[in-house]
Amino acid sequence: MSRSRYAGLSRSELATLVPELLLIGQMIDRSGMAWCIQAFGREEMLQIAIEEWAGASPIYTKRMQRALSFEGDDVPTIFKGLQLDIGAPPQFMDFRFTLRDRWHGQFHLDHCGALLDVEPMGDEYVTGMCHTIEDPTFDATAIATNPRAQVRPIHRPPRNPSDRHPHCAWTVIIDESYPEAQGIPALDLVRETKAATWELDAIDPSDEGSADYSGALLSDLDFGAFSHSALVRIAEEVCLQMHLLNLSFVIAVAKRAATDAELAVSVNTRQLIGVAGLAAERIHRALGSPGGIEGVRRVLELHPLLNPAGYVAAENSAGRLAVHPSPAHVDGAWISLCTPDSVAPLQSIATAVDPYVQVQVTGTPTDWIAELTHTDTPVAELPEVLVAKVSGGADFRFEPRRSLPLTVV
Repeated sequence: MSRSRYAGLSRSELATLVPELLLIGQMIDRSGMAWCIQAFGREEMLQIAIEEWAGASPIYTKRMQRALSFEGDDVPTIFKGLQLDIGAPPQFMDFRFTLRDRWHGQFHLDHCGALLDVEPMGDEYVTGMCHTIEDPTFDATAIATNPRAQVRPIHRPPRNPSDRHPHCAWTVIIDESYPEAQGIPALDLVRETKAATWELDAIDPSDEGSADYSGALLSDLDFGAFSHSALVRIAEEVCLQMHLLNLSFVIAVAKRAATDAELAVSVNTRQLIGVAGLAAERIHRALGSPGGIEGVRRVLELHPLLNPAGYVAAENSAGRLAVHPSPAHVDGAWISLCTPDSVAPLQSIATAVDPYVQVQVTGTPTDWIAELTHTDTPVAELPEVLVAKVSGGADFRFEPRRSLPLTVV
């Protein structure tokens, strides 16, 4: 294991960064699905989304349960997992939970950023997301906790009336009479990746603050209540969530592209370019990093493209990023799409921080050096980033929340 690139941040900075990372993970789809529609059509895009989430979420949900010591088989465990899931970033996907008992609960969304992103596209797209995708992926997520859990709608969009609140509401029931949910074939493929079993440093229980989430379910997670050690671990787990989701996305795209490897690489690269630029902009803004080469260097250090350390082997010094062969290359993760012949993902990061910083890459596809230089002419924002930034997640602002324990009602 390598020293975490997040360890140098303060506890306060980490508490700011973790929800940003969770939201960035949600933006993977905002970036990728437009190119899936272009390449394969709307119906195949829906199936890619289902397979993408169902192939990754059971793995990363169980990882987070173990990391924060809240493994279980009940509804509170499912709800805790959602609070630490890139599929449900806090406030942007504003889940409100109600517990009836260990086996019965409800949640509703006071704000669904994903819904607000697709509503302007019409009811067909809303139904695709809130029905076609949600039904199988909610059950897939529950596999990590209890395969006999069923998540079923009370009401959901398309909204009628058009301003209906909450945006949707669901029951969560665990019953031994329910048939067990089954994982999809891609889940076994993703389980074989290096990312799925990547070991991270254990949380130091002596560090000041909460070291786990073993207590009561909370209405909203106060990330500032976690210890520095726990926040480092959470940040790295969230980066692995993104890698696992992307690896599942890659499998689903390859299935549709069949023998057209060039098309698959194009779709995957465009997804990365978009989310990489959007992520860089949010990280830069949230932590108040400077501009210029130093600002780009700091954002690269914290960017999910290059984390966790060790899984992605990289050295980041003033004006220079050196990347070496790593487990991420073995998996075919995002970093494998960054080469001397494919500079756009790195350039999207630099441009988001400072448009006057240019990236030049030399070396081999898996062992290369990126040099950051000042330029007199600003580099234009790439179209893939503009597509990703159509989402409300691009400018979404988190607000302070009270963290209250939830009890059975």
